[in-house]
Amino acid sequence: MSTKDYLEKDYYKVLGVSKTASQDEIKKSYRKLARKYHPDANPNDRDAEDRFKEVSEAYDVLADDKRRKEYDTMRSMPGGFRGQQGGGFGFDLGDLFGQGGTAGGGTAGGAGEKIGDIFGGLFNRGGGTRTTGTRRARRGSDVETDVTLSFGRAMNGVTVPIKLTSEAACPSCRGTGAKAGTVPRVCPNCEGTGHETRNLGNFGFQEPCHECHGRGLVVDDPCPTCHGSGRATGTRTIQARIPAGVADGQKIRLKGKGAPGENGGPSGDLYVNIKVLPHKVFGRSGDNLTLNVPVTFPEAALGGEIRVPTFQGQPVTLRLPEGTPNGRTLRVKGRGATRRDGSKGDMLVTIEVQVPQKLDDTTREALEAMRTAGGGDDLRSELLQQAREE
Repeated sequence: MSTKDYLEKDYYKVLGVSKTASQDEIKKSYRKLARKYHPDANPNDRDAEDRFKEVSEAYDVLADDKRRKEYDTMRSMPGGFRGQQGGGFGFDLGDLFGQGGTAGGGTAGGAGEKIGDIFGGLFNRGGGTRTTGTRRARRGSDVETDVTLSFGRAMNGVTVPIKLTSEAACPSCRGTGAKAGTVPRVCPNCEGTGHETRNLGNFGFQEPCHECHGRGLVVDDPCPTCHGSGRATGTRTIQARIPAGVADGQKIRLKGKGAPGENGGPSGDLYVNIKVLPHKVFGRSGDNLTLNVPVTFPEAALGGEIRVPTFQGQPVTLRLPEGTPNGRTLRVKGRGATRRDGSKGDMLVTIEVQVPQKLDDTTREALEAMRTAGGGDDLRSELLQQAREE
């Protein structure tokens, strides 16, 4: 996290809690917001996804007592620590964290504290001295890809091969950046730490070493494949398990299946965007399947039993009530999509009353008799009366 985030983002406001909120209050608010904005609950909603990331970032800071203390300290400094006499030092505060080290302890606004104590040694009184340490592990990047499934495969679940292209250690030099037969040497300027300290009067701050560009190593004879960077674009194929019941537009996260990390860091995550092809008969509404079933006018008027298909199962018989109107929906329990807990949704059957396009003489006579007996004008008399009212 950059210092700019510490200065500009109000994490308390993001989580909707006060600055004196307890850890239980912070956790409760986070869980509520995380459920509300989770990508799985808001497919294809970029705003919700961004809000979820913002909430998670705020919780990462405020749920950790040490990081929360650092955050409060940074924001309590006049002008966000602009420097002496309001003039500012003219450098990016993001550089204060060098290559991403976290700030140390200290309480906000303590009169007797030293800036060096607050930032855990990132600043040096009198400056000039180099700090030593190990190269920081870096998490790999997240990777996003698209997968198209048939309706049936999405309903049943499937394992699919996914071909990924991402940066990884160069296969020729195995990540060293040096030509075969040679090895890189420890950078004499930063002594392998990858950073150096620049002196700014009373303060010093860390920045990537100008000799090794932050790697901590110097390559005298660079690898011809990666030109000394130690990184190369590689292609790999993974087997991704898509759970049963996945819906069109859903995004699935596969932890640790993204780009490899550096210096022993963990791999990033893989996000799979799902596209489901439509079915000729069945549709989808949440965890329920939908089905439109045609019935004749006599079946709708008189009622009776009708057989309807189920997805990859035996047909079921539904009882059609007498006088069923066009558009009525009947429910078949447990014949829908698989939910996360293993249970299933329902199948929603919508009745479509069919009007015959051609009539034989017998049918026409029967309908004429029905029209005469039914009194169609009486059916609309109330409608006509209401239309005349002001």
